[in-house]
Amino acid sequence: MAANKAAELTAVILTLNEAEHIQACIQSLAWADRVVVFDSYSDDDTIGLAEAAGAETYQSPFANYAQQRNAALDAIQTDWVFFVDADERGTPELGAEIRQVMAERSETGWYVPRHNYIFGKLTRGAGWYPDYQLRLFVHGRVRYERPVHEIAVVDGEIGYLTNPLTHYNYRDLAHFQATQQAYTEYDASILRQQGIRPKPHNYILQPLRQFYWRYVTLDGYKDGLHGLRLSLYMAYYEWVKYRKLGNHG
Repeated sequence: MAANKAAELTAVILTLNEAEHIQACIQSLAWADRVVVFDSYSDDDTIGLAEAAGAETYQSPFANYAQQRNAALDAIQTDWVFFVDADERGTPELGAEIRQVMAERSETGWYVPRHNYIFGKLTRGAGWYPDYQLRLFVHGRVRYERPVHEIAVVDGEIGYLTNPLTHYNYRDLAHFQATQQAYTEYDASILRQQGIRPKPHNYILQPLRQFYWRYVTLDGYKDGLHGLRLSLYMAYYEWVKYRKLGNHG
């Protein structure tokens, strides 16, 4: 009797102008059977570099993150799909673990931890580790909801991998600030839609709570001055969120 054919694993990378990262990301996923770059019409050389590195490429207009991930799922046929961002890198150890759970376990979705490099420094506290991301699925058993901070809805049980992705997160302070400004705008809009309006004490207590949570509860202090700096930044952006909420009151 012929042996059962091994399940096919496809790594999918969503991109928009990721020429800086795309080839290194693809190369780090050499243990996948296929690498698919699902692009939002980049105007740099993302597509050409991806194809030169051996990836399949698709292009689709971007509406929101949930829509884009669902469009990528609809565009491919495979047994398993593993979503990776262009600024992330796989490792052989992660690849081996994924192959093992694909072959031996019954879960249909898997969280993967991440090692986040912020301003070039591996950050283990203040909420940036283990930073689990739900990324590995049996194809056809997941759909995405919510346009920002999208949520994967999985049909079946979910497990947790132990080997991390490497994530080259915020390259510098300007990158960090731009991203946090966008997040605070979105988070304030959600609170507004829920009918929440800020009270005077929110402008003081919420940033203080954010700082304590990041620095003490989530062990930001273990990263020394780096952890203190990040905890203070996140407290500040908590204040920004409530300021934006109040300004639209």
